[in-house]
Amino acid sequence: MVSSSSNQYATVEIKEEEYPYPSNLSAASFISVKLSGRDTYAIWKTQMEKVDDHHTHRLWTRSDALVKGWILGSLTEETLMYVLNRLTDKFQQQTNVDFTAKDVWYELQTTYGPPKLQTTSGLVGLPQRFEDKQEEKRRAGIHQLLYQALVGVLIDKITNNGNTSLHVAVGATKKADLLQKLLEKTPENTQLLDLRNSDGSTLLHVAAIVGNTQAADILVGRNPDLLFAKDNEGHTPLAIALSNMHTETAQHLLQHIGNDLEMGTLFSGSGGDELLVTAISSKDFRLACDLLGRYKTLHGDAVLMAITLNFPTELNMLEEFSRTGILHSKIESAVVIASDYTVEKCGTRVGNFISLFYVGIYWILKLLPLILKMLRWPYIKETVRTHLDAILLLASVCDLIRFRNDPMCYHQYYMNPLYEAIRQNSYDVVEYILSYFPDALTSANEEGHNIIQYAVINRSENIYNMLYQMGEHNNIYRTVKDPFQNNLLHLAARLAPSNKLNLISGAALQIQRELQWFKEVERFVCPLNIIQRNSFDETPQMVFTREHKDLVIEGEKWMKATAESYTITAALIVTVVFAAAITVPGGSNQDTGLPVFTNNTAFTIFAISDAISLFAAVTSLLTFLSVLTARFAEQDFLFKLPTKLIIGLATLFISTTSMIVAFGATLYIVFGQRNSRILIPIVVLTCLPIISFVTLQFRLILDLMSATYGRSIFGKKRDDTF
Repeated sequence: MVSSSSNQYATVEIKEEEYPYPSNLSAASFISVKLSGRDTYAIWKTQMEKVDDHHTHRLWTRSDALVKGWILGSLTEETLMYVLNRLTDKFQQQTNVDFTAKDVWYELQTTYGPPKLQTTSGLVGLPQRFEDKQEEKRRAGIHQLLYQALVGVLIDKITNNGNTSLHVAVGATKKADLLQKLLEKTPENTQLLDLRNSDGSTLLHVAAIVGNTQAADILVGRNPDLLFAKDNEGHTPLAIALSNMHTETAQHLLQHIGNDLEMGTLFSGSGGDELLVTAISSKDFRLACDLLGRYKTLHGDAVLMAITLNFPTELNMLEEFSRTGILHSKIESAVVIASDYTVEKCGTRVGNFISLFYVGIYWILKLLPLILKMLRWPYIKETVRTHLDAILLLASVCDLIRFRNDPMCYHQYYMNPLYEAIRQNSYDVVEYILSYFPDALTSANEEGHNIIQYAVINRSENIYNMLYQMGEHNNIYRTVKDPFQNNLLHLAARLAPSNKLNLISGAALQIQRELQWFKEVERFVCPLNIIQRNSFDETPQMVFTREHKDLVIEGEKWMKATAESYTITAALIVTVVFAAAITVPGGSNQDTGLPVFTNNTAFTIFAISDAISLFAAVTSLLTFLSVLTARFAEQDFLFKLPTKLIIGLATLFISTTSMIVAFGATLYIVFGQRNSRILIPIVVLTCLPIISFVTLQFRLILDLMSATYGRSIFGKKRDDTF
């Protein structure tokens, strides 16, 4: 039972079998390089395979624990910990099963061994078609093994969240044939409605989550009741598809909903409204229109509120022109009228000649829309179509509310969305709501404010300008008061909401915009309202001063800080250009005292540019100094202070530009008399600071000029009449 002591290996007797134990052999005696990564795997493998030369391979296979210990002993500490963690994770779910030496060897080969290449190792030199066939066979074999493995556990839960193999198949692949085969292999008594994971999601829920449209069609075809199944949170597959913005999947699910009973199940109650809200929130207004066609009624203001919150921004001039062609029709009418007038007033011959000119313009205008659409339409078509879809949806929702509800209940649907649209300055939404529900013109919110009062409070100029579309009917708003006896001017005297103020850069421009609102409403209301007092015994001017006290202080700080920084710049320019004026380039003639380059064109440019720069810099300096010494009263922010800042910035820009031109002319005089090519880099370098100034500072000048002297935000903007 026990071998002799002369044997190379000492043995122990356990159940009459010999287990070799190397008392005089260790892995370190033949392993000189331990495995630490991919770079050392080839050397380590060669050393380990040399064990066969010592005739120990047979003994190793009889003692798995011994071989495993030798292999693990040849690893570095980091590699050992990584391999043990990997193997422990694989075998921890199998009770009474431990990994073997073979498992260790395979794990090391998989992790650190060279990858198996199909075209550069074993199949080198073979035709590409043969390689493709081999790869195709290999993949087919893998798919077959996967298919055979899944068939056995199709309805068993295999993941931590309770997903079955069918759940995994629906979520992991969009190949319809695999799902078809798996469904065919399910037991005959299997109910697809009963296959749910821990979230309560059916197979159709999973298809809706990942946007697997083919799987959704297959599943609904096998069991239409899946359309109405709800998960633990009460969501149907259609709601899940909409919330995940899988439009195609949602449209396919809608196609399977046919009769009125099914539509009543999905599109009724607050849950039905949530479907529309979800579609609108994803800004898919076309799908929302398709959904709305299946509704018989709405059950609250949630849908109209969702449209208000997600309504697209207004179209710009070109987009509006592409949508309606209004601008083109106006110009075309003007051309025809002018042509007729010319023939009438100028006589037959001259009139006919000019008429031909107008005909040419007429046909150019006829082709203008086509040209614009060809050039610009690919870039704006999505914006225009989205806007049109949103308007169509808004009109359809208003129609549904109007024709499916009692007129006494209309306000329950439009009141909150209307005032939210006013707050967001959304003209189109307000216009459509007022056109469908005219009573909203005289409605009031919880604070007792009508639509114009609320527009003034929230600084919504698009809604306020509706007054100009009402004609004489706007007189009812001139004297209207809220429950605290505030007239319209009292409301304009309030501080604007922070979200509206933040749209304007600079505290000075913010207080200017507030003054513009106050002056605009002051012109609209009755003269008596200017001095009327509210319930707190305050006039509108008193309210404005109290509400804007902090903003005026901030505007003063902003103005002074801006003026101080530009004052330093202007002073430096004055110093430089004055020194250049008395030290001309090239020096002066000692006999006459005249500059040497008096008759040179470049010298003339230098002299003129330097003089312009000096005078403009002095003007800018004095203007900014006047800003620093101003009194900063409220009314000064409307025109006086912005005008000074505009003059200072404009003259500073002129001074800087002229100084750079003068410097460039000086360089050309000194270095370019015999080489005209030097003019090119001088011009390029001269343009660099000018472009930098325009890019960094000119925007402030434009904002100031636009806010102070630009087109007013008030006035009649549309020809529609309320």
